[in-house]
Amino acid sequence: MKKYLLEMNDISKEFTGVKALSDVNFKVEEGEIHCLIGENGAGKSTLMKVLSGVYPYGTYTGDIVFEGDVQQFNKISDSVQAGIAIIYQELALFPDLTVYENIFAGNEVKVGGFIDWNRTIVEAQKLLKKVKLDVNPDTLIRDLSVGKRQLVEIAKALSKDVKLLILDEPTAALNEDDSENLLELLKDLKAQGITCIMISHKLKEVIHIADKATVIRDGQTICTLDASTGQITEPVIIKNMVGRAIEDIYPKRPNKKHGENILELHNWSAYDPQLGRHVIKNVNLSVKKGEIVGIAGLMGSGRTELAMSIFGNAKHYKLEGDLIWNDTLTVLKHTRDAIKAGIAYVTEDRKDDGLFLLQDIKSNLSAANLGGISSKAGVINENEEIRVGEKYHKSLHIKASSLEQLVGNLSGGNQQKVSIGKWLFVGPKLLILDEPTRGIDVGAKFEIYTVMNELIEQGLSIVMISSELGEVLGMSDRVYVMAQGQIKGELQVEDANQEKIMELATQ
Repeated sequence: MKKYLLEMNDISKEFTGVKALSDVNFKVEEGEIHCLIGENGAGKSTLMKVLSGVYPYGTYTGDIVFEGDVQQFNKISDSVQAGIAIIYQELALFPDLTVYENIFAGNEVKVGGFIDWNRTIVEAQKLLKKVKLDVNPDTLIRDLSVGKRQLVEIAKALSKDVKLLILDEPTAALNEDDSENLLELLKDLKAQGITCIMISHKLKEVIHIADKATVIRDGQTICTLDASTGQITEPVIIKNMVGRAIEDIYPKRPNKKHGENILELHNWSAYDPQLGRHVIKNVNLSVKKGEIVGIAGLMGSGRTELAMSIFGNAKHYKLEGDLIWNDTLTVLKHTRDAIKAGIAYVTEDRKDDGLFLLQDIKSNLSAANLGGISSKAGVINENEEIRVGEKYHKSLHIKASSLEQLVGNLSGGNQQKVSIGKWLFVGPKLLILDEPTRGIDVGAKFEIYTVMNELIEQGLSIVMISSELGEVLGMSDRVYVMAQGQIKGELQVEDANQEKIMELATQ
């Protein structure tokens, strides 16, 4: 007979009249890896916040049964004490403290009321070995890569005798190698008897690792799929997630018509004075009108640095080489010069750098071009701002109750649409998209890809930086592969595959 470690029965949760969860049922067996999947805004994170005590007992209806007992978690520490640990996408580590200090923060190793630092370091070393992280415990967190920080978070959870480990989009910011290492670690933890719940939008990861997968849509449980019976397949997951079949997640462009080069870089280099080294070295690159150019490479390969050097050199690099814009040798000293020329950049970090989360949709959409909605005296025309907001609200299919809705309350996919709309309002000829679908679900990805194709049909050109090789191959016309700040190869998409890209990216 199946033994459930966790049962969440008939869980409902409301926010000011909006029902986020409606009679959700979710069961997890001991010793399994159970994926929780659904579109942004489906209720996955809300359900996990109910489980962890972020939303305390009494603020929801239904029962949480853990290890056979009904639980009443009034705060996060209650769930931690029971053996439940959650690692969120935004890691909760102290960058200026050491690895061992972070692992035992709030859970210090004490003798006679005092912290035993020697024993703390020894115990930290044991945990680091368990998560297969070969670093000195004295290392500061700020000196670690994102992938290694993720492993420190897991070590921190294991220090608390965790029985149920929950990971929210654990590979969203990781490269291919770090993602694979993390998934293998979860399998090792499973073998050690630790049960895992993983929230993920990456369907290939779900298919690779899940024993079971529960789909939530619009705050309701849709189904639980079982890998042992062959139910966990991409078409089945997508159909249950979005309520319809999507035959090809990468929509085709029927008319691929490319014009002349709109952008050329010749022997383009960027020296970072703060780092004391070149972050871009002798890059030669071109983008044609009506073309999607993909830029692939591992994290740290220089992709974002290249984008920033083109977009008005916001990081103040020392630049060398030639930038040819519309057949003219051009110098873009400031981001406003790039915007004026017709270049726009949608950042990879929409929450910190791309959007004003505490402002409404219409304010965000107009933020990059206030002159376009203002009088000669510099007074904003609110009616014009609403007109612009309605235009992009409709054309980008932004799902929101109104233009006054705060952007911070939108799903990740709709935040990304606002971020794109903000830059479309400046009227660009070249749109640089840095990780355009990071952290958003498959349905929202399809909508973003459709928007990209529509923009190309309207005559725009797109440079797309992406860590997802399927996305690069599915949407690009040509692919440049970067490593160590250099272009290691250029591939026509029909001649490219994941193996060729990874071979170039690891040179």
